[in-house]
Amino acid sequence: MTSIDAFFDRLRRDGADDRLVRVSGSVRFDIRGERGLRHWRLDIDRGRLRVTEDDGPASTVIGMSEQTAAAMVEGGMNGLAAINRGEILVDGDLALALRIGRLLPAANAGHGGGGA
Repeated sequence: MTSIDAFFDRLRRDGADDRLVRVSGSVRFDIRGERGLRHWRLDIDRGRLRVTEDDGPASTVIGMSEQTAAAMVEGGMNGLAAINRGEILVDGDLALALRIGRLLPAANAGHGGGGA
């Protein structure tokens, strides 16, 4: 199991996150890797989380490489910095994309700290 799979499995298992109680929306992650394009969809309803492997429409679509996604879920990359560098592309609600950064571990000091 990859760190990306483990991250989404943890969200699915937890089913909720108090840091997102004021957040509602849907986010699709399009992750390009050696096995092709994988899609993960995260539906948020005031902190309740639903995770599926789904390429359906979402209010926010976040595209990145598998390498970037792994660095994000392992806390090795700052999401906002990666967006600014063009390593992460956001289509839709940027504010929602930044809010879900609360689910990610903080990046280490060498990468500027903090998730997306």
